[in-house]
Amino acid sequence: MSIRERILKFLKISDSTVVRLYNGFGNKYKATIFGHVLFYGPRPIKKFNKSFISNTLALIRLFIVKPRANAEVTFVWQGNTYTSITEKDGFFRFDFSPNVDFGWHHVEVQFINGGKVIKANARFLIPRQNQFTYISDIDDTFLISHSSNLRKRLFVLLTENARSRDPFEGVVNHYNLLANSFTKGEEVNPFFYVSSSEWNLYDYIREFSHFHHLPSGIFLLNQLKQLKSILKTGQNNHSTKFMRIARILETYPDQLFILLGDDSQSDPVIYASVVKHFPGKVKAVYLRKVKKSSREKTKEQINFMEAHGVQCCYFEFSSEAIIHSKNIGLIEF
Repeated sequence: MSIRERILKFLKISDSTVVRLYNGFGNKYKATIFGHVLFYGPRPIKKFNKSFISNTLALIRLFIVKPRANAEVTFVWQGNTYTSITEKDGFFRFDFSPNVDFGWHHVEVQFINGGKVIKANARFLIPRQNQFTYISDIDDTFLISHSSNLRKRLFVLLTENARSRDPFEGVVNHYNLLANSFTKGEEVNPFFYVSSSEWNLYDYIREFSHFHHLPSGIFLLNQLKQLKSILKTGQNNHSTKFMRIARILETYPDQLFILLGDDSQSDPVIYASVVKHFPGKVKAVYLRKVKKSSREKTKEQINFMEAHGVQCCYFEFSSEAIIHSKNIGLIEF
């Protein structure tokens, strides 16, 4: 075994090409799935403990990635073969006509590497029309993250793991009430999780969400980063977040949307911009009070949104948000 192979094994980094596929979404005419191809990347975490060293190494491993550009990924759907070439950061995307009923549908992509076929699986969602659709931020909206303080944010990331981190009290109950209200059987109201956190943290955030029983959904994160940029995690240009939200609204022209976020960074401004550019599409906006110094500016954005007919709830505790959701007809009494 070479020194390189020993180091990668110690760090629990795959020494062969990795294909990642994330949950996608669409409507009856067009669906999208997306992912990354990497020369190498972290292996899935199987054990979670409270060790500072273990959690620090686990976080660092998420950024030990090497994107593979110009890789040809293929996808077969209903007899049609689609091809996508990865971008500089290893990202690929497929747009296709799904021709299926509403619900979750399984998909598989593959990459041929030196004669070896590497496969990855995920699902995509076709929501039923006229459901409420929820778009939620992640950090400091349901996951306590200290996003506005880089030192505290890094400390939490480095010392905790996806199962030891805490959600805000009552937020899981609120989200599940929203997801399941006015639905039948396994049908739930769709949730999109849109964040400035990088794709490096996808498995971390998904594990947190699954462990704490948040509604299943589609994650739309920010551009992959490498180890040299780990100190800038979560500090991306937030303008791309508006673009990702806009893509969701454009995909579902007949849906009404509810936006959930907080006042720690740019959510109030971004959500007000969404309300401005998509009049009549946003029914309600929920903003958690996290940063005291942001409250006056946040209230200005709330006044703007309310003037455009949007129901707003600026709250400290999720119990307040639940009462508001019941009062405006998002949650059944």
